Amino acid sequence: MRTPAFWYRPPGLAAWVLAPLGALYGLGGALRRRRAVPQRAGVPVVCVGNLVAGGAGKTPVCLALSRMLAALGHRVHFLTRGHGGRERGPLAVDPARHTAADVGDEALLLAASAPAWVSRDRVAGARAAAAAGATVVVMDDGFQNPHLAHDLALVVADGAVGFGNGFLIPAGPLREPVAAGLARAGAVVVMGEDRAGVAAQAPGLPILRAALVPDGAGWRGRRVLAFAGIGRPAKFFDTLAAVGAVVVERVPFPDHHPYTPDTVMDLVERAARLNARPATTAKDAVRLPHEARAMVDVLPVRAVWQDGDAVRRLLPAVP
Repeated sequence: MRTPAFWYRPPGLAAWVLAPLGALYGLGGALRRRRAVPQRAGVPVVCVGNLVAGGAGKTPVCLALSRMLAALGHRVHFLTRGHGGRERGPLAVDPARHTAADVGDEALLLAASAPAWVSRDRVAGARAAAAAGATVVVMDDGFQNPHLAHDLALVVADGAVGFGNGFLIPAGPLREPVAAGLARAGAVVVMGEDRAGVAAQAPGLPILRAALVPDGAGWRGRRVLAFAGIGRPAKFFDTLAAVGAVVVERVPFPDHHPYTPDTVMDLVERAARLNARPATTAKDAVRLPHEARAMVDVLPVRAVWQDGDAVRRLLPAVP
């Protein structure tokens, strides 16, 4: 799904017309959470979620937490639904065998760092991870899933756009009302400068500040045709410009877009005509056909904490 532009503008006609559908969407989610009885996994579960549809930086935050938990002595396993993949799980992800069509793009990124599990049934997935030796499970997304009990839930918000126009899907980007979601959170992670006033909407909650830091070595002056199929492609395009790349064309795709060989070859040929190289995100790269990956440049990013000690104080201790 391509993120509608009006989601991140002041509410207009489209938002108000769709607001009744958003109210029904919110009611359905609230009833689902009210009826559920959260189940324990047998090990601590750290949930990294958000309140909006689309990307806010959850996967880089999961990877940053994994490094921190591992340094504290934990055996970290990741858990994800496997959005965009066909496998229902519980399934241990094998990057040498599985593709994004099997397990989704986030699962492959996570599995490159620590053991990762795909499971539509989050309780079953977390218990499988615990049985395989995990001492803590870091769940990428799933904040709105009421079946698995969390020991810590972090809500990630993009400081540039926050919670959008404040309306629920499809009238806006929200999966649930902001106040209801933050009432279940243990802390809010604000990614980048808080231009949208996220912290002001979370009184009483710890605010953890982080930034997505690109590995920009060698990009200055490089001519690129930038493409991305993430929640907010413009964020990636701006990051490329910030590291000094010359972005000659910007090509947005819907989130989790499955790239075909023909699509990639079209991008490569368009870039060549512009005397440029195609460039994309690490998340997009795992969805490229294997034979096309050498033809595309990838800009890796990682989440960096402003105050790592504040994060560590919230994390579960090693048993």
